[in-house]
Amino acid sequence: MKKLSVLLVTFLIFSCTSKTFDSKEELYAYIKDPKNGYLQQKNVNGYEFSILYKPTDLLVEQELSENLTGKEREQAIQKLRKKYQKYLYFTVSMSKNGQELLSVTPKNRQEFGAMVNQLAFEMDQKVHLFTVAKDTIPLVDYSYPRMYGMSGATTMLFVYSKNDKYLQEKHLNFTIEDLGIYTGEVKFKIQTEKIRNQLQINLIEK
Repeated sequence: MKKLSVLLVTFLIFSCTSKTFDSKEELYAYIKDPKNGYLQQKNVNGYEFSILYKPTDLLVEQELSENLTGKEREQAIQKLRKKYQKYLYFTVSMSKNGQELLSVTPKNRQEFGAMVNQLAFEMDQKVHLFTVAKDTIPLVDYSYPRMYGMSGATTMLFVYSKNDKYLQEKHLNFTIEDLGIYTGEVKFKIQTEKIRNQLQINLIEK
């Protein structure tokens, strides 16, 4: 009976209904609406922070060749979903007065160089994802594209290992340590339900 109860709980946790969208534009519009829970935003000491969970199919669509059709396309979609569903993808944006950090924060060339170095090479020490029990979830990689003042925010992609064990928890904690801008630690709660309920794009040709 005990074993049956455990199986039932596991089934309820992972048997989730997913939404399917006709295009990446529709999916983006859905996840960028804060009321749907995929985008979170905070203002701390005049700085705007946001974190956006990116469903697997956004990465799949980005790599999927437009030239593939029929069975080849279906096989490519399955292969890419298998590749990307092993990880969690979060886009983190930080800004002040509608400008990226390098445009408003450094007061001199030395501070500018230090911030560039921090953003490009040290964010693995500043940004953390961990469970309620404070178990750290490994960071696989992160990317920082330099926009040279052409963007309204400093935006970075963080990639973490995905494990069904910690997705059984109600939420995960995502924290950004103070980057020298006097905000203190900025913390977000990631609802695991949003990760389990994978949103999809209808990638099969109609």
